[in-house]
Amino acid sequence: MEERLKLVALLGGGAILGSVSTLFLLNLLKSGRGRKCVQEERGPLGAGVASEKTENSFLHQSNGNCQGSSVDLLEDEIVSEQLTRNIQFFGLESQCKVTTSYVVIIGLGGVGSHAASMLLRSGVGRLLLVDFDQVSLSSLNRHAIATRADVGTPKAHCLKKHFSLIFPESHIDAKVLLYDESSEDEILSGNPDFVLDCIDNIDTKVSLLAACVRRGLKVLSATGAGARADPTRIRVADLRESTNDPLSRSVRHRLRKEHGIEGGIPVVFSLEKPKVKLLPFKGPNGEEENPSDYQIVPGFRVRIIPVMDHYRVLHQRLIEHEESIFGTADQVLVDVEEVRYIAKELWHCRSAREPFAKDVGRAMWRSINELMLVRWDRTQPATVCNLILLKFSEADEHERTTLDDVKEKELEFFTRVSSVLQRARDDFAP
Repeated sequence: MEERLKLVALLGGGAILGSVSTLFLLNLLKSGRGRKCVQEERGPLGAGVASEKTENSFLHQSNGNCQGSSVDLLEDEIVSEQLTRNIQFFGLESQCKVTTSYVVIIGLGGVGSHAASMLLRSGVGRLLLVDFDQVSLSSLNRHAIATRADVGTPKAHCLKKHFSLIFPESHIDAKVLLYDESSEDEILSGNPDFVLDCIDNIDTKVSLLAACVRRGLKVLSATGAGARADPTRIRVADLRESTNDPLSRSVRHRLRKEHGIEGGIPVVFSLEKPKVKLLPFKGPNGEEENPSDYQIVPGFRVRIIPVMDHYRVLHQRLIEHEESIFGTADQVLVDVEEVRYIAKELWHCRSAREPFAKDVGRAMWRSINELMLVRWDRTQPATVCNLILLKFSEADEHERTTLDDVKEKELEFFTRVSSVLQRARDDFAP
């Protein structure tokens, strides 16, 4: 019963955050802030491809009246029926404002995925989903949408795929990004009506909230929910008023000390004190170890991910890359076990551009997050003998060049890679 209450509290917190966000959004939009909005051209699954229309298209005006495509959309028989309870509750004009709104959700775990799901089901017309992490088996107990088939795929892509089936008329954009100063403009540009902060890392959280205040963006922040089991203790208040929450306390202190921000940021928090403490972290040998040694990104929670999940991630990235470059993944002629051989045995889970491959060790799980498989010779299929590991930026550069150029300009690199791939040919020779 206690475990069930904890799960209900977590799921309820995410759902409440989504519902609260919709109401906050409505209050904001009553001011009638006008801006250009975005329509979509839907693909086979209804996933939006953004295309900007005219100022009168999909627009809410300063007098509070909705015009153009927003009204047309709500007059669509299927959409109207799907949102009928929302329209009855909000009223047609207010629902129109929700439908023309743009919301950014950063952090798509147990809280963010539920909040995003509730916003979508409320009829929000445009969502940007941001998370650098992938779906893991251990996250299925709290994620709003993910299934076992989604394990190893980016959380942002997972949500976009499922959302396009729930409300295909909404424009969904997904970015597999870690929020920081370098990605701030890419994530927060576009004049969003609201930003949802569902991040569980203090440094990133503080940076995001400070950026929203600096840019004049409305933001709603979710604070700690771990080890709490009573959903009746959840509150929405200014950050200055949040209590019994160490995360809120740390964020409040950092914002005041580093950015001079005293308050003015609404947060969702729990008055309940945590009931249990985290279990000690144990390494593969069963002894207690420092969790930070296993972190992929410093400061973020450590997850115990089965080893094969990393290779499934690489395999899935390869498929997605092939589809984006060649329009199909038909030439991917390796399975997950062969990806394991390529990554571990051939490249030691390091970029092929590293001149001296290191032994596979604990750092592998940190480095694998920034690597992908690409064809060495793009004229040949993606086989064991024609795949190399590269960092994302290196992969982009590799796709823009030819093997002749590599051989001419980087003979040492060309020779080394050719030698490794020859080893693969020898190992897999009939």
